[in-house]
Amino acid sequence: MTRIIVFFLMLTFGIAHSQELNCTVTVNTQKLPNANQQVFKTLQTSLSEFVNQTQWTGQLFKQNERINCSMDIVLSSYDSDRYTATITVQSSRLVYNSTYSTPVLNYSDKDFSFNYTEFQPLIFNPAEFESNLVSVISFYCHLIIGLDGDTFTPSGGTTFLEIAQNISNVAQQSGYKGWSPSDGLTSRYFLVNDLLASAYTDLRQSNFLYHSGLDMMTQDLKAAKEKIKLSLLNIGKLNSVKPNAFLTRVFFDAKSDEIVSIFSGGPNIPIADLVESLNKTSPLNSSKWANIKY
Repeated sequence: MTRIIVFFLMLTFGIAHSQELNCTVTVNTQKLPNANQQVFKTLQTSLSEFVNQTQWTGQLFKQNERINCSMDIVLSSYDSDRYTATITVQSSRLVYNSTYSTPVLNYSDKDFSFNYTEFQPLIFNPAEFESNLVSVISFYCHLIIGLDGDTFTPSGGTTFLEIAQNISNVAQQSGYKGWSPSDGLTSRYFLVNDLLASAYTDLRQSNFLYHSGLDMMTQDLKAAKEKIKLSLLNIGKLNSVKPNAFLTRVFFDAKSDEIVSIFSGGPNIPIADLVESLNKTSPLNSSKWANIKY
């Protein structure tokens, strides 16, 4: 059974079974002088168990259908039990009937600070703020699941994005940076609120169209490329209304290298208009678009 069918069952019946994520968690301490490495080994183990053993949705995922992802936490400073860090979150999913994993999310969050003492229990309570460490990690777990759902059905991850939004709303009261609209347009607040805003529905629909094109590639490569092209042109249309939108940048941070690869090989389809659109929509990747061969 493919995960698109499983995801439908999840949304329809809410069947509890196994955990949803297959996540590699790393805690990097290279920037910390004279750090107690044992504490950070414990933290890494605790976070890995928290992410991979928590039932985030209470719904059905088989072992081979768990979402592959990673969280790379780089600690930059600490004072007693308070730490400042960045966290880079990545996720991917298999393309239908292939062994190729397509990137879904590649996001770096620089507003990550937290308190931690060794062996501190990590418990997620959606109704309360337990700690910023738990809230940030739980937020990204639900974001990963939500974005994965969007690639299988139109707006299929809404339920989980709404949970991430609730985590953000509850955490605003904590005073930690990243949860408030005043923390900037690239904060966690805007990341999830924009995803759920009606103004960006077309972007989520284009994300689904893009991945449905990928899922066709083993059946009809030319038609698949046409569908992927259409999805990218649709994002270009959105860019004309919402230029330099945060979510557009998030999309291309994950997809730019893959797009170059898709449209640099055969079978050929007309893509001069696509390259022009990409340069307007994502000018930061113009050097990559120059590598598309057509």
